[in-house]
Amino acid sequence: MEGGSGQGLSNGLSRAARAVWAKHDRDSEGWLPLWRHMADSGAVAGLLWDGWLPAQVRRLVEQALPAGAEDARRLAVWAAMTHDIGKATPAFACQVDSLAETMRAAGLGMPFYKEFPDRRLAPHGLAGMLLLREWLIERHGWAKPAALQLAIVAGGHHGVPPTHLDIQQVTRRPELLRSPECAQSWRDVQWELLDWCAEECGVQKRLPHWRSVKLPQQAQVLLTGLVIVADWIASNSDLFPYFPDAQKVGEHERVSAAWRALDLPKPWRAIPPSIEDIFSARFSLPSGAQPRPVQRRAVEIAQAMSRPGLLLIEAPMGEGKTEAALAVTEVFAARSEAGGCYVALPTMATGNAMFPRLLSWLGRMFEGREGRQAVHLAHSKAALNEQYVELVRAGRRAVRGVEIDGAPSEWRPRADRRAASTELIAHQWLRGRKKAMLAEFGVGTIDQLLFMGLKSRHLALRHLALAGKVVVIDEAHAYDTYMNAYLDRVLSWLGAYGVPVVVLSATLPARRRRELAEAYSGATTLAEIESASGYPLITAVERDRPPVIEAVPGSGRDIDVHLERLDDDLPTLTERLRRELADGGCALVIRNTVDRVLETADHLRGSFENVLVAHSRFLDLDRLNKDATLLRLFGPPGTAKQRPTAPYIVVASQVAEQSLDIDFDLLVSDLCPIDLLLQRMGRLHRHQRGEGQSERPERLRTARCLVTGADWAASPVEPVAGSRRVYGLYPLLRAAAVLEPYLSGTAPTGNVVRLPHDISPLVQRAYGPEPVGPEQWQDALARAREAHELQRSKQHQKAQDFQINPVGKPGSALIGWLDAGVGDADDTRKGRAQVRDTPESLEVLVVQRRADGALITVPWLSDGRGGLELPTESVPEPRLARIVAACGLRLPYQFSDPETLDRAIQELETQCIPAWQSEDSHWLAGELILVLDENCRTRLAGYDLHYSEADGLRVAHAE
Repeated sequence: MEGGSGQGLSNGLSRAARAVWAKHDRDSEGWLPLWRHMADSGAVAGLLWDGWLPAQVRRLVEQALPAGAEDARRLAVWAAMTHDIGKATPAFACQVDSLAETMRAAGLGMPFYKEFPDRRLAPHGLAGMLLLREWLIERHGWAKPAALQLAIVAGGHHGVPPTHLDIQQVTRRPELLRSPECAQSWRDVQWELLDWCAEECGVQKRLPHWRSVKLPQQAQVLLTGLVIVADWIASNSDLFPYFPDAQKVGEHERVSAAWRALDLPKPWRAIPPSIEDIFSARFSLPSGAQPRPVQRRAVEIAQAMSRPGLLLIEAPMGEGKTEAALAVTEVFAARSEAGGCYVALPTMATGNAMFPRLLSWLGRMFEGREGRQAVHLAHSKAALNEQYVELVRAGRRAVRGVEIDGAPSEWRPRADRRAASTELIAHQWLRGRKKAMLAEFGVGTIDQLLFMGLKSRHLALRHLALAGKVVVIDEAHAYDTYMNAYLDRVLSWLGAYGVPVVVLSATLPARRRRELAEAYSGATTLAEIESASGYPLITAVERDRPPVIEAVPGSGRDIDVHLERLDDDLPTLTERLRRELADGGCALVIRNTVDRVLETADHLRGSFENVLVAHSRFLDLDRLNKDATLLRLFGPPGTAKQRPTAPYIVVASQVAEQSLDIDFDLLVSDLCPIDLLLQRMGRLHRHQRGEGQSERPERLRTARCLVTGADWAASPVEPVAGSRRVYGLYPLLRAAAVLEPYLSGTAPTGNVVRLPHDISPLVQRAYGPEPVGPEQWQDALARAREAHELQRSKQHQKAQDFQINPVGKPGSALIGWLDAGVGDADDTRKGRAQVRDTPESLEVLVVQRRADGALITVPWLSDGRGGLELPTESVPEPRLARIVAACGLRLPYQFSDPETLDRAIQELETQCIPAWQSEDSHWLAGELILVLDENCRTRLAGYDLHYSEADGLRVAHAE
């Protein structure tokens, strides 16, 4: 089938076969016969295969079949065409009385719907799988396992492949597939339709050659994903109208008009410039500037690999790892024929920060090329990102498919625009939780990648989306044992798909480097990767080949950071800051908990005029404004237009560790794991400000980090309770142990940590197996390690509960692949909780009630968004609703206790505004609303809450 067979497609089918129905519209009473939907689905699959699916994906199917590309296309079209054969069964057909009656009149008897309670045991996907298996075995002499590996595609096209129990329940009830009184008639029609599909697709003569094929599980997943996409497109009645309208147009016109109207972007075809100018062409290097050594070598090593694989880049903060990764992405994509890329980051904030950088890279890469490319910001609050919203507007075009324009026989696409040059859009059809990752280019949270390892409905779509891309994983050190268990499973599948992967980190433990490489390659003997030394370090891994490990010279951007202990009491901190900032300057104080942030800021405000707070307990809009303020005041030269000259202190939580390019003269940090402390040091003297830092206050021209948040007099040191709760005791003690020589001045460099020279040695010592720290600490460290390893083991075991299995042997069907999964999880609170081992949290939308009782948006919002009155008897207009939706707030850990969480939900539900729960309320339906009084206070589940624009949310036990 080459996109359609013209008029009279069903002429060879019997009356009974033509009577079988597939789609029905209860409102219009329109319907679609099964043969018509089969033809539509097969035609769409052929078009997707030829013009949308990346070659990197097609190749995985082609390699498994004797005639390669030709066989693979036939198989894809045939799988799509036959996927709904299970609708030719009594269990399905009885659902619409009028259509069932027509089938009865054609000799296909069946019970009435209300008299058929067991019909739910045979959903049409499962029924179709069993019919296909039977047809291949009985009509074509296939062995059962060989038949099942192809039939499973039909079985899984509604999101979840059947289990062995599902199969047993149907095989014990043959009446679900064929009514006993006319079983032969049903069998004849089912086989007639399958014979017809095989003939139309050119598969009939190929089946004998496929009997011995062992189709890899990867290919089974990808074919399932492709069939789901084809089915969803062919099921869109705007694109493919139902009868009787569908009878007014021939097959070719029907399919081609729908395809033009859908207007899916074509896959990316990477054409990287030469290494000599790739960085200047993509990233605006100053005239005459050369790429840094780690950037150049990353590209050269990627070019030298026999085939794209896994490339790990370990290099200091600010060394240009992101630019190196994007350049390598172009190299890998050109060689593997990937159709796009996805950049995964730890948080929404880091994803938002990366998004404009991705757009800039894409804009330069596609400059002068015609066409369009779909771009996706992949996290749950993407709709609140203004840059992404602009792309959505660019791609918003109603998918109305086709319309009668002129004579009834003239079907034309409603729109057929062609871009003069490449346009970046968020394509209208490629949106939503399940389809969005199919966009060619994406940036977002690591969750979206980890979901690839989570047993969830329609998982095949996510695999199809990622199997055709290059994947970039940034901040690889930022994930705990639980998330790493998912990441390792995902990497094993990416490796099996042959997906090129680039991993970035400034502070990656050697053991973790080896785990990543072994997960991707499937090898278990890569000890040389763990024992490798040097920094920056590039590691290249291919399946079935020895790794390449190379230490690379640094760029020469060296910083000497003087380390010093600071007692953990606020008067001491205040007095020290008063001395250090006597002549002005900007200090960053990072605390490990929000409560400590607020307590510290309150105290410092008694002595300093300029104290700014940054943490995670702000409304979404306030958080964005806070980030913008930080960049305006403390960003790089040229960006920071208003860098303060008077003393200025930012007190922040971990939000200051990453994503923001901010630069301070002095750093004070709570004791934290060593890799995170080094990340925090990356915010200290991050940029050159005058020769010899001469533009900084004189006493702050030496980079200095004061480490606090611990009782330094204890043996071993005793981190504060909040830090132990966040990080656990063992990583904190190991960090303190490796820092002790610097803090005491006994290190070879005294109290100076040399960046980047000391980054890797410190990280490897802190996370390595060797004892560290004074002798008198060892018993306490051993006890802490035992508790830490027990917790890691529990996390790893817990992560197995909803994780997909490793890739199975070729030829083994995906029966039960998603058994006992989490259902439709994906990017929901439930889904995120599955791939992050964090207590369930509660998110609310915050509004205020004035003294007169009116409900308003919080009054301090800028751009005319604050203090707007909100209707309570009707759905707010879209602009108002979007403002409220942008005032999301995640409640803190106090509300993670199950009892408190349940109580809070109950109390919030009593404040529900019924009109806002309407189906028409896209932004607000299903959301919990937290109403502040005129003083921005409220009480919830036994806690007093107070919110302010300056400090965010404060929580205290109600008296």
